[in-house]
Amino acid sequence: MVDHEQYVRYREDSKVLAAIGKHIDAQIGPITVRLARDVAEAAVKAWERDESGDLPEETHEQYALRDRAGELALIGLAISERGRWEGDEVVIALHVASAGAALRASD
Repeated sequence: MVDHEQYVRYREDSKVLAAIGKHIDAQIGPITVRLARDVAEAAVKAWERDESGDLPEETHEQYALRDRAGELALIGLAISERGRWEGDEVVIALHVASAGAALRASD
């Protein structure tokens, strides 16, 4: 039997996490990063891809993979709109959430 009380606690924990996020968002602006050309170009290609259509029912792993692909595409959008190419690198100001998504994916 599932302990439903724990999910009530998790919902409250989620609200606290969101409140912390609001405090952080007010204190942190975009961060400037340098990315190698190959990963920057791959991110832009992810943004330019057309992935329209209905999705089948997904497993948790499939959802997580699609979510990461979406985060990559948003970084690609930022690169295509605001990226400044310097030789074999692109310099881009990323929202801290995008940078955090990339860091979480690297674990």
